[in-house]
Amino acid sequence: MLCTFVLQGYLSSAFSQSTDKQDSIPNIIEDSLQLQYNNVFIPSNDSLNSDITALDSTAIGMKSDSILNKLPPLENRFIPNPQRALWLSLIFPGAGQIYNRKLWKIPIVYGGFLGCLYALTWNNQMYNDYSQAYLDIMDDDPNTKSYMNMLPMNYNMDGREEQFKEIFKNKKNYYRKYRDMSIFAMVAVYLLSVVDAYVDAELSSFDISKDLGLTIEPAVFNSDTKRMNSTVGVQCKLKF
Repeated sequence: MLCTFVLQGYLSSAFSQSTDKQDSIPNIIEDSLQLQYNNVFIPSNDSLNSDITALDSTAIGMKSDSILNKLPPLENRFIPNPQRALWLSLIFPGAGQIYNRKLWKIPIVYGGFLGCLYALTWNNQMYNDYSQAYLDIMDDDPNTKSYMNMLPMNYNMDGREEQFKEIFKNKKNYYRKYRDMSIFAMVAVYLLSVVDAYVDAELSSFDISKDLGLTIEPAVFNSDTKRMNSTVGVQCKLKF
């Protein structure tokens, strides 16, 4: 009987100890996880945003620094003298563009001169031919018949002399007009090359930064300083 009670007490104590151990296992696991969680730093959203902003600003700064490094320094950049470019263009066409280091404009300048020179030569030759033909058909000398070279071979113009006199006169005046226009065009190309060289050199130091712009904003104007009268209006600001 005594043995039975002792055995029951031992079993109950052992069972209670095993139950306490099982209940304590989750607590131990939870405590260990909590300890690990407390030891690990989990950043907040604000810190993440600040880190991302810092990285973006760093990347933008590195990119802007690389762009600035590629650009030539201002003191080392070639800035032509407008007066020198003007005189060079006046002395020799295209020299101002060479001085400004705009070599791609040279074919345009000389292409314009060659086109005008070709038109001048062609119109002048045709003017001389029709002018001589008109002089020959107007005189009474049968030996001067250069006007026949302007007509088809074996062409018979008997009875139509007056008509061809008017035709040769109109042709002579036509080619003389276009010959003169070719001269004016050549002078215009020359003057344009001079103006282009001067303006290009003048604008070489012009500021083309992002500060350029036009802003319209309200403003208060004092129309009479003695009476302190003010007027409300709109003003325009041009930044350059």
